[in-house]
Amino acid sequence: MCGFVGSLFEIQAKNQRSITSMLKVIHHRGPDDTGVYMDNDIQLGFQRLSIIDLEKGHQPLSYEDGRYWIVFNGEIYNYLELREKLLVEGFVFQTESDTEVIVALYSKYKEKCVKLLEGMFSFVIWDSHDKELFGARDPFGIKPFYYLEQEESFSFSSEFKSLLELLPVSINDDVQYDQLQHYLSFQYVPEPQTICSSVKKLPPGYYFYKQLGEKMKVKEYWHPTFFPIFQSEKGLKGLVQSTLRKSVEQQMRSDVPVGCFLSGGIDSTIIATLAKEQHSKIRTFSVGFDVNGYSEIEIAEKTAEKLKLENDSYIITAEEFSKELPKIIWHLDDPVADPAAVPLYFLAREARKHVKVALSGEGADELFGGYNIYREPRSLRAFSLIPPFIQDVIRAIGKELPEGMKGRGFLLRGCTPIEERFIGNAKIFSEEEKSLFYKKYQKELSTIQITGKMYQEAAEYDEIAKMQYVDMLTWLRGDILVKADRMSMAHSLEVRVPFLSKEVFDIASSLGPHLKISSTSTKYLLRKSVEDLIPAHVVNRKKLGFPVPIRVWLKNELYEWAYMIFKNSTTATEYFHVSYLLKLLEDHRIGKRDNSRKLWTVIVFLVWHNMYVEQYQCINSVSKKDWLEEDNEKMEEEKEA
Repeated sequence: MCGFVGSLFEIQAKNQRSITSMLKVIHHRGPDDTGVYMDNDIQLGFQRLSIIDLEKGHQPLSYEDGRYWIVFNGEIYNYLELREKLLVEGFVFQTESDTEVIVALYSKYKEKCVKLLEGMFSFVIWDSHDKELFGARDPFGIKPFYYLEQEESFSFSSEFKSLLELLPVSINDDVQYDQLQHYLSFQYVPEPQTICSSVKKLPPGYYFYKQLGEKMKVKEYWHPTFFPIFQSEKGLKGLVQSTLRKSVEQQMRSDVPVGCFLSGGIDSTIIATLAKEQHSKIRTFSVGFDVNGYSEIEIAEKTAEKLKLENDSYIITAEEFSKELPKIIWHLDDPVADPAAVPLYFLAREARKHVKVALSGEGADELFGGYNIYREPRSLRAFSLIPPFIQDVIRAIGKELPEGMKGRGFLLRGCTPIEERFIGNAKIFSEEEKSLFYKKYQKELSTIQITGKMYQEAAEYDEIAKMQYVDMLTWLRGDILVKADRMSMAHSLEVRVPFLSKEVFDIASSLGPHLKISSTSTKYLLRKSVEDLIPAHVVNRKKLGFPVPIRVWLKNELYEWAYMIFKNSTTATEYFHVSYLLKLLEDHRIGKRDNSRKLWTVIVFLVWHNMYVEQYQCINSVSKKDWLEEDNEKMEEEKEA
């Protein structure tokens, strides 16, 4: 597990910037080792977090007498099996690492090698003989890959922030108004775009070639598809359990201790239960808040007790929350307004005190139908019996009803096609709302621009599968996996996600809607598959996600802070009608309606802008440079200890 940076230079006489500063920015991703390779055409830099023995995986790694050089971020879980096959074919290896297996596969199969890999990865391979760069990202987007293509160079990194010094203009001039408009709806910038026009993301399931003197060529090698088939529920239960067991077993390969994140939900409980089969003393970690209804620690502790596992828990205070927020937003790269990033940051911090690797339950909801909003097609089924012209009348009446009136939302959703009402698991501001307060609003840039093509591709799917498909191409890669990677790597912790394997997806994508959503629960088949395996109090427990009390705090502890951000921020005045934001805040404070997610989305952007553009923090007086260097020094001290 690591982070990498690099630049391929089109013009050799061009001043080749030092790679040292780029590496320093991502030091947290790999404090155990630093490596650099340079020739006349390329610079490759690497920061390593040692999971497998350090001597086995120093990077950049060369292969075939220095023809190939690779930097690789991630883990290949089937590398031992792949290595054995290559040995039989006469390949010779100098290390025991999965990194060398990747580059050996590439030397034999070229771009076809990516289809053989089971794991989470992003990597680049430099062919010094053919002067060609090859790179790829895993199918689900678990590991990040940013790039910046300019006339004189092609630069890439595991994190957005290390490319900022290479921008052709100032970051303030590079911020995209259209992507900020989408951010206000999605609470993140949908891939492959970022908040900056110059920096892009390589999409999940894609590889690229970049030859000197030519433009980057990108191609998709894997795409999620759903194909429900008739199957016996009884037979499927055993298959789901055995496939998950295999995935957990593979992902527990490590030379260092492995732990588990444990909430009160079913997903993390499944992973912890299966992990215990491999290691009876595996340690679990939980966090919560000292606010009624916003902590699952008691449930997590009960689960750990039932499983006979040690559990470390931590309570997050409002004061600590606000103090650490600048660091959290800095580590996220692009602004991501999911409040769950905050507890995940603290969870990773606590886990890192004891382990270098933690297993987590991300992906189960998207694959098996776990979100409560997936129940909506079932609850709105009666509207399909109403003629379209009458639906239009009901919809018009619904729009005239006062906002917040009971039943208004139900009528509007029921008479609105799914293609217009669902843009992914989070929808913050509507187009109408954005037009009222976002000064840079462009009417022609609706969210349909992002999701329209997805719905065309999913035209034959049932409505639940359509929602899953959209979530996999937006929410999973733009929010869930960004949080998991950045918040864990902020503390040099590797997080592995056993639900996100191609074998598990193959099973989940074949399920009909009745095996995902029942009249009483979500993730129906998944729950049935493990009901004899995990503690009974978890099996049918309602999904809560990662509850964060911003609704409560923005009325109380954080109200003045939020008010001052809106009132005093020149950025707020530049982008937004501040009076509208203050009205949202006041309506929230007096309990007129819950505006917490809307407020939080704007606040996160303003703090992000403050951190990345204005270069100072708006919450405390410690400079970003000071705490970044302080964190890096702390990591070095822990490594020496």
